[in-house]
Order: sequence, then structure tokens, then C-alpha cells
Amino acid sequence: MKCLVIGAGNAGRPVARLLNNQDYDVVITDPKKLSDFKTDVQSILKQMEKEGVILDLGNDDPSIEGIDCVYKAPTLPDSAPIAKKVKEANIKVISNEEFSKMVNDLIPVDIIGITGTMGKTTTTFITTSLFKQAGYKVWACSSLVNNLVSEAIIDGIVKGKAQDCDIAIFELPHGTIGLLNDLSVKIGLLTNIAEDHLSEFGGSLEKYQERKLILEKMSEIFISNNSCRDIISKVRDNAIYYELNKNSSCDFSGVAGDKSLTINYKDNSFTTPFHMMSYFFENSVAASAVALTYGIAEKDIIDALSEFRGLPAHMEDVGEYNGRKVILDSAFLYDGMKITLEYFKDENVVLFLDHFDTLSKRDKKEVGELVGQYVDVIIASGFNEVTQEVEMDAAYEVLDAIENPDATKIACENITDAAELTFKYSKPGDIILHMGPLIAYDRKTTVAKIMEGLKKGSKKYE
Repeated sequence: MKCLVIGAGNAGRPVARLLNNQDYDVVITDPKKLSDFKTDVQSILKQMEKEGVILDLGNDDPSIEGIDCVYKAPTLPDSAPIAKKVKEANIKVISNEEFSKMVNDLIPVDIIGITGTMGKTTTTFITTSLFKQAGYKVWACSSLVNNLVSEAIIDGIVKGKAQDCDIAIFELPHGTIGLLNDLSVKIGLLTNIAEDHLSEFGGSLEKYQERKLILEKMSEIFISNNSCRDIISKVRDNAIYYELNKNSSCDFSGVAGDKSLTINYKDNSFTTPFHMMSYFFENSVAASAVALTYGIAEKDIIDALSEFRGLPAHMEDVGEYNGRKVILDSAFLYDGMKITLEYFKDENVVLFLDHFDTLSKRDKKEVGELVGQYVDVIIASGFNEVTQEVEMDAAYEVLDAIENPDATKIACENITDAAELTFKYSKPGDIILHMGPLIAYDRKTTVAKIMEGLKKGSKKYE
């Protein structure tokens, strides 16, 4: 069967790759030329071509001759000429539900799905650690592996990982949920819902919530942060709730101690050594709730959490440079940033920031107002990793909102320069702290750029 995938974006690529793997003759078309895509996407498209997918790129008027079925990217308007041609020709259109069921049939093990605005990557990582400690062979997919998790899932199916595991643990961002909206999930977990990504939903928080709640519909068992109880209770009366709160009446609760974490559930309780900081406490309660609900023993959870030392770019200590400790954190929403800033409030911090817009437009004035309450030196980058353009207005919008009259505020063109300049405005004993969304959006590229700047700055200002 010959299939035309219209759009080589985030939805079209995984669809084309899996259909090709399932013996469809696949053509993927897009008005953009190969060179118009980011370097990492170009690599994915070239790999797909090697596997047998025909690339028809830079084509404004693709042919539908001989095509048996079509997948249309969600962003393709009905008014587009190719959409009209497909409709007039009465060609079968593959829906996201059909594609999702195809994916589901190719995963023979239980799926644990984790979503939320903040904490889903961390919670996925910790949950994976707990199951591995219990002896499970885990197939884990998260934005640590690939920013587009749906591509990571399809890559795993193509490479046989779905057939070579005991359980699948997936981070499910809203884009992946939109594509894979009919999976059979054994346990679904919602970490929280905050006002982010709204520019992708016409500014509607309700539409964003609806997308996240698709996971509830797909899940046999559903666990939610207590902060979302009002939303979840309207659609499900048997949800399980958790929170980090000593006096909680939730099904699972946690109490943070000095290098320890106590988990309370039902009539049981256990305490584990715990060496992490900040938001890791609540995310570990979430992961423990999943593990205990599935049947993992307390001992395995204690052993795993005792050894847990964090994950890349989430309050990650990347070393000491010229007497300055450097911490990389991917916090970019108000609540998450505040937690991080509170943790370092008694330290002398030099802060450098990403461009805060990715696929979503964010309130940069709010960012400036927040960081100005905690930090006296703020360096902001104006480089937008998504558009690959320098947008200095975004950096100035952050800096102009800082009300502290004694603050040192610097705008620069990219994150490498920002990292380099932190040494100019710091001294031995200071904390150099990074925050922003680009590590979550494109971890490999962003961290490489940051490390380049740190090396330059440590030599230039030693």
C-alpha cells in the first residue's frame, strides 16, 4: 500500500517512519527543502530515506497519483491545495487514533505514561530507576533521549526495543499525546498543569487541560498530583492522588527531611536516604506512587532512591570552574524557577538565561520580575533556538522588568556568550546558575553551547 505523509514536521516524521517499517510504501512531502530544517531534523530525514522512505521535499504541489492512503499533519489547513486534492480524490486519511492503535499493537508490555507541565521528565527518570532496581528490563522514552518523544517511541519500535523489555515507561508531552491519543496505558500519572504552551492552544487553558486529560481517558489506573484534584474529580471518581505534604490525606504523601524522604501510603510508611534537592522530593513521591501501585516492593524503592543523584540539566552540578560551582537547571515556568531560586537564596548567584520562547510564547516580563527578587547579576540570551534568529527584544523584555536598582543586567546574542560572561561578573565562591527552556527543547545542542561558553569564560577571566 502506498501512503503519502503530508508534512515533515513533528507529527509527520514518526508516522512516515513507522508506516515504512510496517511495509507501506511511504512518500513524505513538505514545502520546505531539506536544508530548511534544523540539522538534527535533517539527520532524521536522511535516516528515514536510508530505511526506504521517499523524501519529496521542497514541493508545493505534491502528486497523489497512485496513492492509497494519506496522513495529514495536524497543522495542515483544510484550505491547503493538497488537502483539497486529497478530499476530492476521496483518498483514505489515516487518523491519529488509527496510528495510535497501530503503535499500541506493536507494544506487547504494560505502558506507564507520565504527563504534566513540570516534572514529567524527572518523574519518568526516577520511575525508570525504581523499576530497574526491582529487576525489570525497562524501555524508557523521555525528552532526555529525544526532545520529540513520539520519535523516540517510534525509534524504539523500529529498533526492536518494544519486543525486548518487560515494561515501557513513557514521558508523554502534549504533542506526543496529541499524536498517540489512543494508547492502552496501564498507569497514567499527571504531575501538574500550569499555564504554559497556551500559544499552541489559541491561548486557552481549557484546551491545554483537555489535551493533558487524554492520558486519563487512556489509563486503566490514573494517578494525579493533588493540585489537579478539582480537574480530575470531574472526569474520574477512582483517581489516586499524591503530594509532598506532611499533613496530607492523599493516597500517597511525602515528607522531606534532612537528606531523607518519608513516603506515607495507606497504613504504611517508610523512610529512605535522599541526596537530592528542590523539586526532586515531590517527583520522587510521584514515582513511588506509580511503583507501589504497580507492585514494586518498598525495599527496591528505598535502594533506588538512596542511590539517586539527579539527572542531566535538572539542578545538575557540572563542576567547579575557577572556584565557581556551575549548576544547570531546565526550570522555565514561574513555580519551578521560584523553587530553584529559593534553594539558592542564601548564595551569591550569577544567573544566565535562555531565550524563553520555544514553540510556545512565554511571559518574559514575569521572568524578569521573579529573578530580580533573588539575583543581582542577570545575563540574558537573545537567540531563539526554534527560529534560529537573534531576537534581542526578548532578552531586553526580561531585563527591563527587573526592578532591583542595584542589579547588573546584561543582554547578549547567544547562550554561549552568556555562559562566558558569567565569569566576568562572578568571583570564587559564587554560584553560576543557568535556567531556561532550551535544555528541555534541545538538550544536546544547548548544553554543548553552554559548556563551550564556560570553558571560554574560565580561561578568559581566570
